[in-house]
Amino acid sequence: MTTTMTPHSADAVTAESPGSRLLWGFRDCWTIVLQEFTHLLRQPSTFAWQIGFPVVMVLMFVYVFGSAMDVAGQGAGEGYVDFAMPGMFAMTMALGFMDTAYAITHNKEKGFMDRFRSMPMSGSAPVTGRALSDVIRAALDLVIIAGVALLIGWRSGGSLGATLLAFVLLLWLRLALIFVGIFLGLCIKNTETAGMLFAVAFPLGFISSVFTPPEMMPGWLGAIAAWNPVSSTATAIRELFQTQGMEYLEPGYWIDGHALTAAFIWPAVIMLIFVPLAVRQFRNLSR
Repeated sequence: MTTTMTPHSADAVTAESPGSRLLWGFRDCWTIVLQEFTHLLRQPSTFAWQIGFPVVMVLMFVYVFGSAMDVAGQGAGEGYVDFAMPGMFAMTMALGFMDTAYAITHNKEKGFMDRFRSMPMSGSAPVTGRALSDVIRAALDLVIIAGVALLIGWRSGGSLGATLLAFVLLLWLRLALIFVGIFLGLCIKNTETAGMLFAVAFPLGFISSVFTPPEMMPGWLGAIAAWNPVSSTATAIRELFQTQGMEYLEPGYWIDGHALTAAFIWPAVIMLIFVPLAVRQFRNLSR
């Protein structure tokens, strides 16, 4: 009987050109994306929770706490919606890595990762496929959160190009933190432990310029908040949105005056560290 070698067989992959391997890597990546969205359609409650949580956070912080905040020296609550919404966009993107880590840990527990490793597929596809699917979902999150923001009165004062760049920066941050979530999910042993990531994620989101300027915090805490990558993105998009009242806030830290540059650099540094770590951790998973 004659056996036909498929393009994904081990010997064929070894003999393929770099361009062919790259093409198969893209195809395997897209297969993972389709698998993730098929799973999402079968369990829409997961997507509803991921959307509902930031919406509740918006309503709580803008309406419950926002009335007492004076971030621009114009009186308590004045202009706080314009200040807080860019921060909420950034925090939604930042905290999303918990969902990534939990999903990866769940897939690992259920044996999906072992199945991927046993298949003749690109070794990076489960990582890059998960990253791409999460970026698409993050874009959907942003659309919904932006819709809520428009309903409560937030508006971008920047040009169309500046506004689009702001949302690109938000997705750029989300992409970087996705690889952090993938790496943590591959390292964590079970979903119970993954659920404890809130203890790590909340300081990342709250010790930042999301809700208050670092200049209003104690000196040591303000410095930590200012150098938080989430703060750089939040400050950068406020500049791009031309947030009212920002002109009254003098940069108290060097990085505040270079937020736009930092918003590009921080995610790049994070990915340089965690993309190789995530791919290596996947390849080294015990069978």
